[in-house]
Amino acid sequence: MSVLTVSGSPHVHSDQSMSRIMYGVVIAMVPAILVSIYFFGLGAVKVMLAAVLACLFFEWIIQKYLMKGPLTITDGSAIITGILLAFNVPSNMPVWMIIVGAFVSIAIAKMSFGGLGKNPFNPALVGRVFLLMSFPVQMTTWPVPVPLFGGSAVTDAITGPTTLGIIKEGLRAGKTVSELMSQVPTYAQELLGNQGGSLGEVSAIALLIGAAYLFYKKIITWHIPVSYILSVVIFSGIFWLINPERYLDPLFHLVTGGMMLGIFFMATDMVTSPINTRGMLIFGAGCGVLTMLIRMWGGYPEGVSFAILIMNAFTPLINRSIKPRRFGVVKS
Repeated sequence: MSVLTVSGSPHVHSDQSMSRIMYGVVIAMVPAILVSIYFFGLGAVKVMLAAVLACLFFEWIIQKYLMKGPLTITDGSAIITGILLAFNVPSNMPVWMIIVGAFVSIAIAKMSFGGLGKNPFNPALVGRVFLLMSFPVQMTTWPVPVPLFGGSAVTDAITGPTTLGIIKEGLRAGKTVSELMSQVPTYAQELLGNQGGSLGEVSAIALLIGAAYLFYKKIITWHIPVSYILSVVIFSGIFWLINPERYLDPLFHLVTGGMMLGIFFMATDMVTSPINTRGMLIFGAGCGVLTMLIRMWGGYPEGVSFAILIMNAFTPLINRSIKPRRFGVVKS
């Protein structure tokens, strides 16, 4: 009896190798990397180097001495995990905590399941949520951005709340949206990156430039991003129209926090998202609704990471329930 061996996902019809796809994603993150360095200086460089090197080391040592299989650290996936992990933490994060997060991302969330293509959850998000639960103070202490050429690039000593944090606490204290908007960055500042937050979430423009490159290279498709954005706009827009003094407008939600990073760089992960277009649309819509539920009524001001991880758990069910019709099968 012949045995059919199926390799790990992603399974895509493309003339690109896995390495080309992975390094294409790295190139797409370059604008956000440069913006984070511009606003957070050496702190951003330290965090990104620590995360990437730690992810590469843990993947190498696990494959060489535990799994004893072919080394894959050159395929780019560990580099992406490291950059995304760095993008999800503040620039003043202690290096040893970043190394712990890298270990969780690679050893637990990726290699324990068999490596690339077999992990059910986005490794960088698992590392980020682990750090948030384990070190909440360090993960919510945000350096105030200071442009590299407009002042000191060393911002670790000056901290402040994020935009979403200010709004969340203000609404809990009984203030209105109109009163709080004067305390947060303008839409232009949020688009360009002059706001507190994790490294990869401060500039929506930089992330959109990277997303355009991903679409141009056909590394991602429109299904998850569009359904994610539409669900956020519709869900938040309904409540904003009902009570604009209690709920924020859709554009605010899209340009603040980790929304753009999550939509284009984490929810679209080929391994942990559905394999067909209808499943992708459901996945993206679920991410958007869950994000808004957490942002509007949850205990955390941000909800992107939790929403994507929850939908990662539903991916096998979506793939099982929504299958394309097999070739040659007549629809009854």
